[in-house]
Amino acid sequence: TLSPHVPAGARGGRVEVPRSVTAVLGQDVVLPCRYQAQEQEQVVQVTWLKRIPGAVPAEVAVLNLQHGEHVLESFAGRVLRHGHGALEDGAILLRN
Repeated sequence: TLSPHVPAGARGGRVEVPRSVTAVLGQDVVLPCRYQAQEQEQVVQVTWLKRIPGAVPAEVAVLNLQHGEHVLESFAGRVLRHGHGALEDGAILLRN
């Protein structure tokens, strides 16, 4: 399970993600994540985590407004940012 990370105690707008996304083996899939910001808010970073029951969540990708995207080495070439521009759209693309 991959999910965007929302810091504890975060206030303001609302993170919108689908309850589930269906993928076809061998094809690309987009994992949407949209933040409905309130006035004066700006998203500066989106962190995607891989969650496995009984294990500590593992970081997969970090999308940062100033520093661009960073994908963990084990996911390099397979995880890409899907959107462009403002991080209110923090979707990622999983390849193959």
